[in-house]
Amino acid sequence: MPSYVMLFRFTEQGVRNIKDSPGRVEAAKKICRDLGGEVKHFYGLMGSYDTLFIMEAPSDEAAVKMAAAISIQGNVRTETLRAFTETEYRELLSALPS
Repeated sequence: MPSYVMLFRFTEQGVRNIKDSPGRVEAAKKICRDLGGEVKHFYGLMGSYDTLFIMEAPSDEAAVKMAAAISIQGNVRTETLRAFTETEYRELLSALPS
């Protein structure tokens, strides 16, 4: 399955309810599972983003649905990046014209 990095920023509502964040993480993981994906890793962050998932999803469309279903609750804003393994990256670059 394709890999993705899903970055999260808390909204004002999310910050007000920060103590509920661990439960929201579990709910977000369930959303991903229900849409055929899997969260491989979760990290809390320092900097421009507050948390992230490293995850797999069956398609770009499924990843968009996951981000929308998580965001619609109003606690976070998401940014989702398609991530390529080293092998995938090398294959992409090897296909470039010389």
